Amino acid sequence: MPNQQEHPKSQRSIISLMAETSSTNSIKIGTKMFSTQFVIIFSLFLSLPILFLLAPRIFPSHNPSIPISPSDELDDFVLFRKAIASASASTSAPATHYPSAHSHLTSKSKKLKIAFLFLTNTDLFFAPLWEQFFKSADKNLFNIYVHADPHSNVTKPTGIFFSQFIPDAKRTYRASPTLISATRRLLANAILDDPTNTFFAVLSQYCIPLHSFKYVYNSLISSKSFDLSSPESDPESTQYNMKIQYKSFIEIISKDRRLWKRYVARGKYAMTPEVPFKKFRAGSQFFVLTRRHALMVIEDRRLWNKFKLPCYREDECYPEEHYFPTLLSMQDPDGCTKYTLTKVNWTGTRNGHPYTYKAAEISPVLIQELRQSNYSSSYLFARKFEPICLNPLMKIADKVIFRD
Repeated sequence: MPNQQEHPKSQRSIISLMAETSSTNSIKIGTKMFSTQFVIIFSLFLSLPILFLLAPRIFPSHNPSIPISPSDELDDFVLFRKAIASASASTSAPATHYPSAHSHLTSKSKKLKIAFLFLTNTDLFFAPLWEQFFKSADKNLFNIYVHADPHSNVTKPTGIFFSQFIPDAKRTYRASPTLISATRRLLANAILDDPTNTFFAVLSQYCIPLHSFKYVYNSLISSKSFDLSSPESDPESTQYNMKIQYKSFIEIISKDRRLWKRYVARGKYAMTPEVPFKKFRAGSQFFVLTRRHALMVIEDRRLWNKFKLPCYREDECYPEEHYFPTLLSMQDPDGCTKYTLTKVNWTGTRNGHPYTYKAAEISPVLIQELRQSNYSSSYLFARKFEPICLNPLMKIADKVIFRD
């Protein structure tokens, strides 16, 4: 029976063939899997540069909620104590020498000053325009202070700004309490430096003046009709044809659809009991404060301990837009105009940034439009402008901007 004898050999052949086939298929599958993995890894490697370029547009960037370091907090505390002590000493002098804590002027001969506070983390792009602004001004009527982020390698401009950088500047991040700290440092330095600083105008490197220095000074210090929200005929507001009671020009918004989300950005109950939601306010971080309110800001610790807390909702965290209006609204609502003197265009805003004007848009017509206000005779400053706007702005400075 040959078939019975040959069967085991055939079976072994078949098994061997199957093993070879299986081995060949395994090699093919393994090679295919290796090729597929290689293609995927290689594709991802090639796509990294593209993702790097597109990520900022796909995923809006937000700076981390950086906590204030204990050393920075201590430095600020020491600075604020010095400024408060200095202010107390100056207010104890006769009223004819220093403005009082209530910003009342009792002598028409007193020369009060405006402190211009520049908050920046880049070069002061419009320094030449501001130089022109201050050129015709009496040097006894203003002071300049600059807080420049020491980590940003800001170049000090020559001229009037060169020696005006405060020595105790710290690092700042957008949408973080570090901007509140920086503003408070500017206020403290200005209070400590000169007791005749009466108004404190907070500005950025993207701000420009819309009028001459003379117009700005008269509007804040002596004009009885500049603030349209206050009655001109109020006998308590003037003396010797000069204002004796001043208000802070700070935007205070109590109704906004985003307020609740921003209020709970640190946690639903994080702001209580010091700041209940009904007292939470919003407003521009660029304002003009009276000396009395500047002192309120650097004296405060109660609300600051709440607003310095890190946020859990970084996309809704803009403490610099809430701390100042909330504090002043709670402590002295009647001493604030509730509007700002810095014009901002929020049309087409992206990621919390206002509209940025381009060089081609600069014209006399634009300046006139930016000046128009429903709350005062005119806006005094405006933002935000691209750095390349400097040349066209300088061309119309004397004939348009500084011609009132």
